[in-house]
Amino acid sequence: MWNSLVDFFLSINPILAALIATTFTWLVTAAGAAMVFFFKTLNRAVLDGMLGFTGGVMVAASCFGLLGPAVGMSEGEGFAQVTPAVIGFILGALFLFGLDKIMPHLHINFKETEAEGVKTQWHRTTLLVLAITLHNIPEGLAVGVIFGASMGDPELINTAMILGIGIAIQNFPEGFAVAMPLRREGVSRRKSFWYGQLSAIVEPIFGVIGAAAVIYFEPILPYALAFAAGAMIYVVVEEVIPESQRDKFTDIATIGFMLGFILMFALDVGLE
Repeated sequence: MWNSLVDFFLSINPILAALIATTFTWLVTAAGAAMVFFFKTLNRAVLDGMLGFTGGVMVAASCFGLLGPAVGMSEGEGFAQVTPAVIGFILGALFLFGLDKIMPHLHINFKETEAEGVKTQWHRTTLLVLAITLHNIPEGLAVGVIFGASMGDPELINTAMILGIGIAIQNFPEGFAVAMPLRREGVSRRKSFWYGQLSAIVEPIFGVIGAAAVIYFEPILPYALAFAAGAMIYVVVEEVIPESQRDKFTDIATIGFMLGFILMFALDVGLE
């Protein structure tokens, strides 16, 4: 089954492969958001554990799925080989830093007075959705860039598929974690689901952008992989971890992080 999927992605255009993979991650987010139809509330301990799990997957995906290949594709030795990854990583973090300062948004578990970005009168629900949308941009970029980089390379296709699966796995609890707080805010179940899945629509968009960028500008490949890693790590440190540490369930959030990290690590090694 796995080998058949590898052969399938090898046989199609990398941009189409990126679109398929990121559409899958979006649909998994929608499946998570759909849980709002079956549950009335979301226990805070469960929410914090989900957030921690998401952070663990994102950190592991950045290390094993993006930074490792970025260094491996770079020429030279020692510091010369790692320089493109360092530059790309910093640029990715700066990109998210800029978006964070410009885009109005409100993190889950934060008070409305703690909204970030440009000041606006937008409703709290809109700000919550924008926060998760911001979170999903680097995920789409990461999957798109690695699929764009594959271009007939079975090893990279394998890595891209593992990364896509890892992002999809953490997108399920993420979709649930977005929809339920909206429901708690008084939003209807249908609208909570709609906004929950809508937050991940940027993944196919940025997946295609990332794949196209590395295909048509191949020299930027190691920089692009590290760029996506830097953007994801920035999101984890600036958003995911603080959100999970706002209540008394910090240990559960930490355990969730460890489980997410080790799951991604196991997938990366086990499916090689």
